[in-house]
Parts: sequence; structure tokens; C-alpha cells
Amino acid sequence: MFFDRIASEIAYLRGALRTLSRLKPIMLARERTWSDVAEQLAEKYGDRDMALSAHGDEKHSFRSYNARANQYARWAIANGVEKGDTVALMMPNRPEYLAVWLGIARAGGVTALLNTNLTGHPLAHCVNIVTPKHVICDARLAGAMASALGEIAEGPTFWVYGESESGWPRIDTLLDGIDDGPLPANQRPKLTIEDKCLYIYTSGTTGLPKAANINHYRVQSVMNGFSAATNASDADRIYICLPLYHTAGGVLAVGTVITVGGTVVIGEKFSAQSFWDHVVDNNCTMFQYIGELCRYLLNSPAHPKETQHRLRIISGNGLRPDIWVDFKERFRIPKILEWYAATEGNAVFLNFDGKVGAVGRIPKWAEKKFVTEVVRFDHETEQPVRGPNGFCIKATPNEIGETISQILNDPDRPSQRFEGYADKAATEKKILRDVFEKGDAWFRSGDLMRRDELGYFYFVDRIGDTFRWKGENVATSEVSETLSSYPGLEEINVYGVAVEGRDGRAGMAALVVKDSFDLDGFSVFVKERLPDYERPLFLRIQPQMEITGTFKIRKVDLVKDGFDPSRIRDTLYFFDPREGQYVPLDSALYAEIQGGGIRL
Repeated sequence: MFFDRIASEIAYLRGALRTLSRLKPIMLARERTWSDVAEQLAEKYGDRDMALSAHGDEKHSFRSYNARANQYARWAIANGVEKGDTVALMMPNRPEYLAVWLGIARAGGVTALLNTNLTGHPLAHCVNIVTPKHVICDARLAGAMASALGEIAEGPTFWVYGESESGWPRIDTLLDGIDDGPLPANQRPKLTIEDKCLYIYTSGTTGLPKAANINHYRVQSVMNGFSAATNASDADRIYICLPLYHTAGGVLAVGTVITVGGTVVIGEKFSAQSFWDHVVDNNCTMFQYIGELCRYLLNSPAHPKETQHRLRIISGNGLRPDIWVDFKERFRIPKILEWYAATEGNAVFLNFDGKVGAVGRIPKWAEKKFVTEVVRFDHETEQPVRGPNGFCIKATPNEIGETISQILNDPDRPSQRFEGYADKAATEKKILRDVFEKGDAWFRSGDLMRRDELGYFYFVDRIGDTFRWKGENVATSEVSETLSSYPGLEEINVYGVAVEGRDGRAGMAALVVKDSFDLDGFSVFVKERLPDYERPLFLRIQPQMEITGTFKIRKVDLVKDGFDPSRIRDTLYFFDPREGQYVPLDSALYAEIQGGGIRL
């Protein structure tokens, strides 16, 4: 145990020193933006592959990536894009994607990275909140964009990439006639690391998305920070099948390798069937994951190439402890770097020593560099608890509370910055003030965690995903982990639903099951493994789980549907306390439950 602890301290010391050494210079070189860095990378690495599609049908070298960006920059300037103006981009994963937003940034513009899964009102909302001058849409997504046109405010000019019947001008053919050489100094806007570079949308599982401000400092800090954390080199090739419109795929994973001359291998989307082909055939040394991606792979049949890879490390977040060891052993993963971060947040944890289940650790000696706390939380008000003096109360070791991180603009603590959202009101909602002293400001993560005596952080749930039933707080992730080991159960999504005349919310679980799933056995399993307040009273059997583009399970529509058979076509079950097992839920039983005829 003693030697394990020494090894852990050394791992964290080395990781922290590598990371901080890459971040501090960014804050000191205030006029060196990502556009400048990309030019320097082009000069240094030239024709080396920078980004290529997993199928090999498209690629950019460091030189051509920079040159293509020059064409987009000239297009933007010629079409009235000035410093701070927005261009919205809706394009599937491909190497070209990265050149688009680099070019717009070089012209001083800000690229809003639109979720390629959106249509109609939600898509219109995302466009409207950033008030773009132009919208670039891939031809394959023109229909989705057309569905939102009736609600998009007047103003933007629409462009299409590729052949389309949309009637919009084609930007790809126009670019072919534009000079790709360096922009002269008199055409370049004066930019600093404080200027916006991207809008990246957050909170896709509940409500409408918010556009987070990603300035040139944050782009560089995310890229360089995780490049240092993974100890990346020019020999690394990372496979990315996460969406490029999200921070994890499009900024963090990309920057992990290209900042040091490595190569990005881009899959258009995740496919369990082709995943290992892409990793092995492209000689990838790492890949970026989301926890659900790992679960899908683990639930998939054996692939002939799943252990023939050259991986040295994988990096990501959300790998739950119930599959961590199995995933590592089955696929022979040498090292897993689990971490915790958010697009707009300033709380960052890294699990350098591979502690199973932990999202990361802040050792005692690092607390002044990474200023993060877990505070006591009131589940009724969904606010941190304040003591008689009006200040928040720090949670004790292993006590569950909300994670908060102090907002600072300090070169010695570069991870503590918070840039906010396009919407100032949304920004203010994420700031907690007068926390431990008058005048201090802290970022509210919205995540419930516990921190143990050694400084390891363990994710418990999102605020709002925790509900109260029978006077007890129920964490949906903990219930999911317990139930996920039952045979025949492929996927599970736990949430709380309102029941007429009852306080709090009752547990409900949406399930994707195999033909071998035994409902009676599941009834017994639930009774044995969970206390009565944590047991899902209702089950909804679905053919597949609805997820966001970043592999997060959607809950908002499920919660709205509740357990009403008249609103739901899926098969429903109710854990009938009179029989001690799950029984089919029809309209008559629904009315009896809502009318108070059954004691829950």
C-alpha cells in the first residue's frame, strides 16, 4: 500500500508538471492565437499527415490544413466577416471540418459548431442565439437545415458544401479559385487569446442548448493540456469518432496530437462494427472515448481485430466502474486516462494513476493550483447549503455534494478561468458568489460528487438526475450500475417520474433487452439488490436507447412521458407491491395507481 501511494504521488506530480508547463506560456503569450500556432505547425511539420478520414478518402497535411484555412479566411473577409462576427457550421465529421473553423478564426470570426443531429426548432434556436452572418451547411444536412428555416431569424446568408438542391451557393467550388497563400499583415485582424474562437453548445440532454464561449486561450489550453496529460508525441495517431462539434472530439482529442505533430484519424460516426477496423488499419496509438462508447463496444460480439491494435493509451470520461476492468482486460488496453472536464467549466480532474472508478484526483500538495471543492447540497432547493454565517459548507470526506471550482484569471492557475456563454443570463446562473468569503466567485459544475480522504473524486450524478422518493435521495447512476449486471439487459436509463398525490418522484427505468431477458428473475434481482426507495417502480422496454450526438442518454422526453400508457407505445411494467413482481401496466392499472388505489 505504501509503495502504491508513492507511485500514485509520482504519477500525479509528473502529470501536473507536464500539464502546467504547457499551459502557463499560453497566458503569457497573449497575442499568439490558435491561428498563429497552426501556421507554425505547418512550417514545422509540412507534408506530414495532420488529419485523415478513417476510410482514407480525404486528408490534410499540416501544410494543406493551413493553406485551406487561408482560403476560408479570404472567403470570410470578402463576405463581410469582421472581428467577433459569427459563422455557423453544420458538417459531419471530416478533415475539412477543422480547416473551416481555423480559417474563420484567422479572419477574426467565431464559428458556431452546430449539432448535426438537430432539426426544426432546436436547430433554429442554436442558430438564432449566436446571430450568425453566414451559415455553412454540408449538402447531406441541407434537409435538416431546411426544416429550421421558418424559425431562423432573418440575417444570415446560407452556403452549402457539396452538390445540393437547396439553391444556396456552393462554398466548396468557390474556394477552389481562392488564393491559399498566407494572408498579408494588413488583412489580419488584431487578435489576442481573449478573443472568441468558437461557440460550442452544451446541455443537450435537458432543455435547449446553450452556446459556450470558447476563446483562443481555451482552445489552446484544452489542446495542450490533454496533449501533456497523455504525454503525446509526433508518433501518436488518435482515432476520433466522437462528434467534431463537441469539445471532447473536435478540440481536445484533435489537439492532443496535432500540437506535437501527430495525426488525427477521423471516423464520421461511431460504429461498434467498424471501430476496431479503423483503429487497427490506421495504426492508431490512442483513441478518445465517452463512457457509453466503451459500454457499446463491450456489449458487442468479439471482433477479430479487437486485440491486434497498437494502442498505448485511451483518453476520455464517463467510463463507469462496473465495466472499467472488463473493458481494459478484454481489449488489452495498456493505460486508461479517465478525466473530468466540461466544455464551459473550469473544474478539471485527471486520473493519472488509473484508480478504477475515480474521475481524477487533486492531491493535497496541488490544491492551491487546482482550486476545487465539494460543498454540501440541498436536494430540495437544488442549491448548495449555507451555514449561519451565510457561507457554503465544505463536504466531509466521502460526503456527496456539488463540485464547484473557483473562478480566477491567474497565469499560475491557468485552469481556473471561466469564459461563460453567449447568453449573459445563462453565464450568471453558473456562478456561485460569496462562497467562502465576500466577493469570491465559483463555477457551479451541476455535478454531484464525493471526494475521499486521498483526494480522489468520484462522479455520482448530474443535479436533476438525482431525485427524492420516500424521503431518500436516489442517484440514477448508482441504480443503473447495480442493475446493469443483470443477464439479458443491454442498456438501462433510470429517471424519476411524478405520481399523482405523492411527494417526490418514483423511479422508472427504460430498458433495452435481449430475447433472453427474464422479467420474473429481474423482479427478484431488484428486490435483492436495491432498497425499496431505489427500486424502479416502472419499466419501459424500448427497441433502442435514444442518445444525443455525444453518446449521452436523453432523459427529458422520457420524464415527460412518465408511465402513462396512453402516451407510450413501448411495453410498460409496474412493480406491483401486492404481487412482489413486475406486471404489465395498462390503462386500468394506471388509473388505479394515479387514483391512490395502490399503496406504493
